[in-house]
Amino acid sequence: MGSHLSKQLERRKAISTEKKALTDLEKSCGCEFPGCDYMPSDRKNWMSGVGPEKLHINKIVWPGTHDSATNKIGIRFVSRPFAQCQSLSIYNQLVAGTRVLDIRVQEDRRVCHGILKTYSVDVVLADLKRFLSETESEIVILEIRTEFGHEDPPEFDKYLVEQLGEHLIHQDDHVFTKTVAELLPKRVICIWKPRKSPQPKHGDPLWSAGYLKDNWIDTDLPSTKFESNIKHLSQQQPATSRKFFYRVENTVTPQPDNPIMCVKPVTKRIHCYAKVFIIECVKRGCADKLQIFSTDFIDKEFVDACVGLTFARAEGKA
Repeated sequence: MGSHLSKQLERRKAISTEKKALTDLEKSCGCEFPGCDYMPSDRKNWMSGVGPEKLHINKIVWPGTHDSATNKIGIRFVSRPFAQCQSLSIYNQLVAGTRVLDIRVQEDRRVCHGILKTYSVDVVLADLKRFLSETESEIVILEIRTEFGHEDPPEFDKYLVEQLGEHLIHQDDHVFTKTVAELLPKRVICIWKPRKSPQPKHGDPLWSAGYLKDNWIDTDLPSTKFESNIKHLSQQQPATSRKFFYRVENTVTPQPDNPIMCVKPVTKRIHCYAKVFIIECVKRGCADKLQIFSTDFIDKEFVDACVGLTFARAEGKA
């Protein structure tokens, strides 16, 4: 009992120290980065606002959501707080400016997060298609994977093509150097990551797992995650030189050895430091490598930071 209590006290001290480290960094780093003064007039149509003809796919800083379809997962007030990473529906996330969705499914095509499940992936695709029908120049990266510990849904690749066929941008390395305008009217890059089923091939309507990479670490320590993100990002090639998407997740994860197991209060430790991360990327010389930037509980400040840097790149100022 004494040993357990001592360990918990050490954990709390470590978390407090790391939170202070980010707070101090925020105070010292300033508040400016290329595009920080740009505010999209309409987040629902922010790509259109920046300019589809000058917005290259490999110059976009894509605002993404982590575990995107968890707004109604599990049982409200019971199991939901342990798995919910977003409070908005897929449609409302897209309207708010999200352009990368992270969807995990199980064998029956229901969205899940670990052992907890929620609505069918049909709901996700319906929300996506509604958004596409209401906009003209917004491109969305839809990552769908079979959740760890689950089996692939049968013939899921065929199902995705049937549902999204007219909108799908086919797997092709040349896409990265094209502008949004050159890809229209196609609007969706769908990356399908099965566990056992065959991967999509070059020229297929779907994209294979290797086209979206990251270096996720499992920690609830905010400064540790922040510095790990910087370290791994700095090891990448510039976004304009890559033929894949690279994701940085501005999130931390509840740990079993810590009494706080709900997602929101834990991820809150890093959530507000997205702008600080971009500023530090600029200072440390790796801002040109930032591409997909994802978060829990996405908000307008996060979206505006991504869009601002994207605008600066489109204008040749970053």
